[in-house]
Amino acid sequence: MLSHLMNTIVERIARELSVEARQVEAARQLLDDGATVPFISRYRKEATGGLDDTQLRAAEERLGYLRELEERRGVILRSIEEQGKLTPELEAAIGEADTKVRLEDLYLPYRPRRRTKAQIAREAGLEPLAHTLLQDPRLVPEEAARAYIGDDKNVPDVAAALDGARQILMEEFSEEAELIGVLRDFFWQHARLRSRVVADRREAGVKFSDYFRTEEPVRRVPSHRALAILRGRNEGILKLHFVLDDAESATPDANERACLGRIAARFGIEDRGRPADCWLLETVRWAWRVKILTRLETDAEARMRESAEVEAIAVFGKNLHDLLLAAPAGQRATIGLDPGYRTGVKVAVVDKTGKLLETATIYPHEPRREWDQSIAALAALCSKHSVDLVAIGNGTASRETDKLALDLAKQHPELKLSRAVVSEAGASVYSASELAAKELPELDVSLRGAVSIARRLQDPLAELVKIDPKSIGVGQYQHDVNQSQLARKLDSVVEDCVNAVGVDVNTASTQLLARVSGLTSTLATNIVAYRDEHGAFRDRTGLKRVPRLGAKTFEQAAGFLRIMNGDNPLDRSAVHPEAYPVVERIIARTGRSIRALMGDGHFLRRLVPGDFTDENFGEPTVKDILAELEKPGRDPRPEFRTAAFREAVNDIQDLKPEMVLEGVVTNVTNFGAFVDVGVHQDGLVHVSAMADRFVEDPQRVVKAGDVVKVKVLAVDLERRRIALSMRLTDSAQRPEGKETPQRPAESRRKKEPAPPQTAMAAAFAKIKLKS
Repeated sequence: MLSHLMNTIVERIARELSVEARQVEAARQLLDDGATVPFISRYRKEATGGLDDTQLRAAEERLGYLRELEERRGVILRSIEEQGKLTPELEAAIGEADTKVRLEDLYLPYRPRRRTKAQIAREAGLEPLAHTLLQDPRLVPEEAARAYIGDDKNVPDVAAALDGARQILMEEFSEEAELIGVLRDFFWQHARLRSRVVADRREAGVKFSDYFRTEEPVRRVPSHRALAILRGRNEGILKLHFVLDDAESATPDANERACLGRIAARFGIEDRGRPADCWLLETVRWAWRVKILTRLETDAEARMRESAEVEAIAVFGKNLHDLLLAAPAGQRATIGLDPGYRTGVKVAVVDKTGKLLETATIYPHEPRREWDQSIAALAALCSKHSVDLVAIGNGTASRETDKLALDLAKQHPELKLSRAVVSEAGASVYSASELAAKELPELDVSLRGAVSIARRLQDPLAELVKIDPKSIGVGQYQHDVNQSQLARKLDSVVEDCVNAVGVDVNTASTQLLARVSGLTSTLATNIVAYRDEHGAFRDRTGLKRVPRLGAKTFEQAAGFLRIMNGDNPLDRSAVHPEAYPVVERIIARTGRSIRALMGDGHFLRRLVPGDFTDENFGEPTVKDILAELEKPGRDPRPEFRTAAFREAVNDIQDLKPEMVLEGVVTNVTNFGAFVDVGVHQDGLVHVSAMADRFVEDPQRVVKAGDVVKVKVLAVDLERRRIALSMRLTDSAQRPEGKETPQRPAESRRKKEPAPPQTAMAAAFAKIKLKS
């Protein structure tokens, strides 16, 4: 049974990913055996048929979801069976349910619950009355109800009897799984989300002013807008309504009448002038208004939120990936400047490995204005420690401090200084953390920030892994999304980035080591402790002597751990120790030493991978080995480059329309990119202003950390908003025939089909619907 169940899950995932079932099954077995995604994607290509890390992450996520689905299915079947209500038809329907929503729809009528009005009516013996009227509308409701009146039944009169019967039918209508599924899809396709400001909250909610009076189809609300509107509602600024009336329809309630018609048709209710027809139609209306519509609104909001959260989490993950893999300045002595006015600029000097050498505090800005003294102090520090790189935090007083560094470089050309502005996002979180206290126990919290800024410039990945990814600040509405899902996504991104770059086992921090495939915080601590006690590792096999680092962990981690100046040159590459025999075959057949092979791309590219395969290592692995020998330990990150901020532009008030500036992309969202142009307030390049063509995904145009040129379109000083454009030339300057205008939103949308009109739905025109 379990084998058949797993086969079903594997086949479904294979269809979703458009790959073969054997590939997914191989990945499942490896994941279940404790292998990590980076290890599988890099070192088990033969087993999975070359599934990449994106496919493996998707398979891992779906595997978890479908296993949870099967577990829930089992619980539901047992519950219904214990009630003695499990029929073959119901069991089959539950077995075929392919989503959690569908499963819960089927379970709803059997779910244990508090006593409802319908349950009380059943206890009073009114269920036969409800079903009799439904099955035979020729009966007069009032006359049929008289037989159920009695003080002993707690049914004092006809009205009470009919109300009880109606409650029973309303509950049955609202728990019909097939019907609810159809209505849910119809509602999602046709409902509109209407947002209005709460009467007395305009001033308090000015940041939500864009949504004070908006309306659009709920299925088209973009992720960022959905989360903003929901936050506005939660803060008491906005009121939200889901409405079915079609703004383009001549009959505003057509969609609602179509839903009523569907309910009626499902239970054979129609207006043929029979005594009970009107009562039954009214029951349908009450079921819709009181039970079904409320549920559909809740489901629609949940679906909108879930979709928005998934998209927001994906955007956060992409931005974090780009930020972690930003270009490192490399192993260069660096001075970090954490800007400030009254409290001064905090200064920290680190050597090329990031080791703290010296700290200081200077006061070049208001109120002390010790400009020349500050330059002299910095020059002395740079000369003393052979510093050639200046890292400046982008917080308060950043531009003024950047000018200080510029004057320093001009007055002391012999120092040959380069400078760069570094994002401070999360630096304060790190400075006050327990980790920072352990790393830099002798330093004040404020000085720790300067150390972190310097190290971020040297190696963004190594420093940012010390901070909770949620504190780095490259997401949209990150506090409004599912925090456990966000944490899982960000952890997987960090894991993928760390393992893509590789880690020097002799210099890495415990935080960086803990992100390596197969390692935990405990093992990372053990590695550092062993390194401190016994000295640097000379080869990868030395890792096996670390306490609690067993064979399985070594298999997962060894290929991602580098030993840069060890005994075996292969240990500084991404070639896994298990594949060293392949390299030995290459050495034996070519007659060249390993040191002669490594880096000789011209020679390696002439080798045929198939000549070195065996039963354990196929062509994909041999190709990877040859590529790694050509460029051993290659870093996938781009070359280091910095933005040049304009000297005369230091504050938002200095910005003027049509200015062209250079800046750094700090965050990319679905609606555009935020760019730091050096005025303490990021500007927005809206998606419509990113290129001379239609842009669906801003992530395909820019990424966090990119240096770009932008033009100022508008500046809103009151709301501190800056509108920028990456389209530096207007249409008049474009060559004739080259313009690709932005398509208007209306042209990209297909016209909505008119809601279905049926004779049954038209019958409800006779009943006045109450809002």
